[in-house]
Amino acid sequence: MKQTWFKKAGFVFVPVSLIGAILYLTAISFCVIIFTAIDRNSHSASDTLYGIFPYFVSAFTILFWIAANTSGKKQTNNLPE
Repeated sequence: MKQTWFKKAGFVFVPVSLIGAILYLTAISFCVIIFTAIDRNSHSASDTLYGIFPYFVSAFTILFWIAANTSGKKQTNNLPE
């Protein structure tokens, strides 16, 4: 039996278990740490945005993938056969 950690609510996934909440908090705390580390050495807003972009996108892509695979609902692609 597959465990359900997240529930799909529109485009986002909402955590419905303790593991899901821990994953969300881990991703957010990782992004905060990365932001402060990169912003410390940046000279402008664009330096900060260019620096954090790959880390934020990677973290939330992995979180979205985990959420999609543990949401308990079969994902369909709605393509004609």
